[in-house]
Amino acid sequence: MIPVDGKEGPADVCVIELGGTIGDVESMPFIEALGQFSCRVGAGNFCLIHVSLVPVLNVVGEQKTKPTQHSVRGLRGLGLAPNILACRSTTALDDNVKEKLSQFCNVSAEHIITLYDVPNIWHIPLLLRDQKAHDAIFKVLNLPSVTKEPALKEWTARAEICDTLHEPVTIAIVGKYTGLSDTYLSILKALLHASVACGKKLVVDWVPASDLEDVTEIENPDSYKAAWKLLKSADGVLVPGGFGDRGCKAKFSQQSMHGKTEFLTLEYVWECRLLSSSLHDRL
Repeated sequence: MIPVDGKEGPADVCVIELGGTIGDVESMPFIEALGQFSCRVGAGNFCLIHVSLVPVLNVVGEQKTKPTQHSVRGLRGLGLAPNILACRSTTALDDNVKEKLSQFCNVSAEHIITLYDVPNIWHIPLLLRDQKAHDAIFKVLNLPSVTKEPALKEWTARAEICDTLHEPVTIAIVGKYTGLSDTYLSILKALLHASVACGKKLVVDWVPASDLEDVTEIENPDSYKAAWKLLKSADGVLVPGGFGDRGCKAKFSQQSMHGKTEFLTLEYVWECRLLSSSLHDRL
């Protein structure tokens, strides 16, 4: 392992992320491994941060702690006890909710962190700093506390820039799996970082590739017109790869390739575009 600061030698702290949900059979071997690892290294060398959901009932605005209580109970049944709770919620946890979680989950109220909704992801480090999450980790790992505040000037600047972005840039993503935005999550994150660097507010329009094909004009003319309207009004068009030939013809349409709109293709769509351009030029 190479330390993130680039220095030679072993890292001071190793961060291990275990995804999934407590009780899933897929994660059982990893939970067992973490349990054995925690016993091997000792309590002062192991800090378990458990991320859990605290839903809010919109009708009355009540924050429900039962899901977190059950999750922690299941985790303890598997041999692991959380040192810190990171509670995901739409709003900051009330003090009485923290006290309730502390009582039923056997976690100090000072070690219960709220991860509530923020305007953009760059606010998260600032949120953790304001709640002294770093001090809680230092305490669990028996590390000396630092007197200086975490150096987060760059994060603060990024968060403020994102909050003040108003000029939109519209990118149309033409794909086969537009019904699930997580399918193109890495592309969305790349576009977000690029838009922030350019000082633009990202707006994404999802365009199903099949809606651009000629057969859709006959079978569903409304979807066909709507798809082409989104495509023509966009500042740029991005076409990610896929599997199979469904929607392939639409993905390298001559109308979008030779227009004034910025056009970017990825993976096999780039090959199709190159082939289509060659055939078009030959004709």
